Amino acid sequence: MSGQYLLRRLLTMVVVLFAVSVLTYGLIFITPGDPARTILTQQMGGQTPSHEAVAQFRTAKGLDDSFPIQYARWMGGVVRGDLGQSYYSNGAVTTMIAQRLPNTIVLAVASMLVAVTIAVPAGIASAVEPGSHTDYAAQFGALVGVSMPNFWLGYLLIIVCSLRLDVFPVAGAGGLEHLVLPALTLGSGMAAVITRLVRTAMLNVLDADYVRMARSKGLRERIVVYKHALRNALVPVVTIIGLQLSYVLNGAVVVEVVFQRPGLGTLLVDAIFARDYPIVQGVTLLIGVIFVLTNVVVDLTYSRLDPRIDLGGEPT
Repeated sequence: MSGQYLLRRLLTMVVVLFAVSVLTYGLIFITPGDPARTILTQQMGGQTPSHEAVAQFRTAKGLDDSFPIQYARWMGGVVRGDLGQSYYSNGAVTTMIAQRLPNTIVLAVASMLVAVTIAVPAGIASAVEPGSHTDYAAQFGALVGVSMPNFWLGYLLIIVCSLRLDVFPVAGAGGLEHLVLPALTLGSGMAAVITRLVRTAMLNVLDADYVRMARSKGLRERIVVYKHALRNALVPVVTIIGLQLSYVLNGAVVVEVVFQRPGLGTLLVDAIFARDYPIVQGVTLLIGVIFVLTNVVVDLTYSRLDPRIDLGGEPT
């Protein structure tokens, strides 16, 4: 890996994040409706605010300024690590995100663990014995998993596991018992996608010449599958797992709302309905940063899994 490659990726990250920030801020800027009137109505318990109060709010928050001025003011704060203040609570957006982020990270990691734990063994078993009952069962499970919407599976698990069996709590965040159902809900969809990919990748690798050569040497099938075939089959799988992070963050919005779990998803949804734009901008920018960093990590992982992959024009 060359220093030029890392520098090039760093510059690309800056450009992508700048484009994301401009696009997000621009879309919010042209969104119909007056955040000042919406926020004041909520703060006054549903009563209609006066024109003077609305005008005072807009002046205090700088909402009457043009788009370039508002964006430059916000971006200046971002560079200093200040994402602004909530229109509704006047709390620091950075602090509010920091308070919710751990719950979303825990949910994302748990969901990934659920997905990988289910998908990798299922995909390998399906590929090793194509056309068998195991293969059909794995493919049927993957079809069911990818067909079920998150919110439908979430409510189904709540009805069965919480209301009927009373095994897990219905909503909230706390111990492990609060994490099981949301992680299963979010991880099942990813498991379905990864199972299909692992099966396809393993089928391709198991038919390769070097695998047949390993078998012809008399190596045990377990060694052939797990030592020689699985390592090469993991390259496309790692790509999908990395890209699935976008699915996790998007799905977390729905899952956190279904299970009333305090995280970035519920923070973002509440902010959208309340037109609390600083929170929307801050959460969106953070998600963009996570996406870009994930892609870089995935690219760097390629060279570790397959030394033939060249990063930066130099042999690795």
